[in-house]
Amino acid sequence: MTTLSNLAVVVCHGSYHSPAPYMPLVDALKAAGIDAYCPQLPTSNLAKLNVGDVNHPDFDLGPPTGGYPQGEQDAEVILGILKPLVEEQGKNVILIGHSSGGWVATQAAQKELQAEERARNKLSGGIIGVLYVGAFIIPVGESIHSYFQPKDGSALVPPFMKFHKHGMDGLGTMVKPETFLFGDVDADTAQKYVPTLTACPILTSKLTNDNVYSELPCAYLVLDADMTLPKEYQEGMVAAQVARSKVPFKTYHSPSGHSPHVSWTEGMVDVVQDFSKSVTA
Repeated sequence: MTTLSNLAVVVCHGSYHSPAPYMPLVDALKAAGIDAYCPQLPTSNLAKLNVGDVNHPDFDLGPPTGGYPQGEQDAEVILGILKPLVEEQGKNVILIGHSSGGWVATQAAQKELQAEERARNKLSGGIIGVLYVGAFIIPVGESIHSYFQPKDGSALVPPFMKFHKHGMDGLGTMVKPETFLFGDVDADTAQKYVPTLTACPILTSKLTNDNVYSELPCAYLVLDADMTLPKEYQEGMVAAQVARSKVPFKTYHSPSGHSPHVSWTEGMVDVVQDFSKSVTA
């Protein structure tokens, strides 16, 4: 049985983000007795994106030698936290995937680290579930880019982002994040986090972890006032995945916009606690 003392949460943040906006959630989880982490993912790490001075980034410089980091590198960072938590500390872990971090959480939730698989081998701890928060649910064999873009080959640039000098071969950044990301918080709070945002390349890594949706408990927190991924789009992704895997998601709702970790922090803690109880009852 999972107790708060042996529960850990690992947050996979969204594109264009540093961990900074997720710290209210990390701190609130810790205050509730839950171990929590949100590492910087390479695909949004300015130090890895060839932008010159990270304090005054130039998004027009083009890819670094060897190309931009991709989802595989993001998943490796998460695994670098997951494996010690599971294998050394015997923690029961919930992965949270926010926005594009849904791909990362799914890819990182490897079978050998899942609690049921470890229990079969008489080992304690493991991943007990994945909580998707306004996140992309990507089918196996697809990338975020291939899933999101129109199937006719045309290119869609959503209204909340823009590309720079090299177009889709370069970097994208957020447009009006104070509206699209932080529209449901006060202006001072929004302006605190807008400068912490970064950039990201097109994410083309195909999902290869094929047992998460069918074998690991999954939940989705629908963000009812989201201005980047509308509520209906979120619910459509859940319905499509349930139709594919024939396994239901536990569904929650938040009245928040795209950043409930900022605007609905205690509500997210409640969801984490409820989800952990539901999968270990």
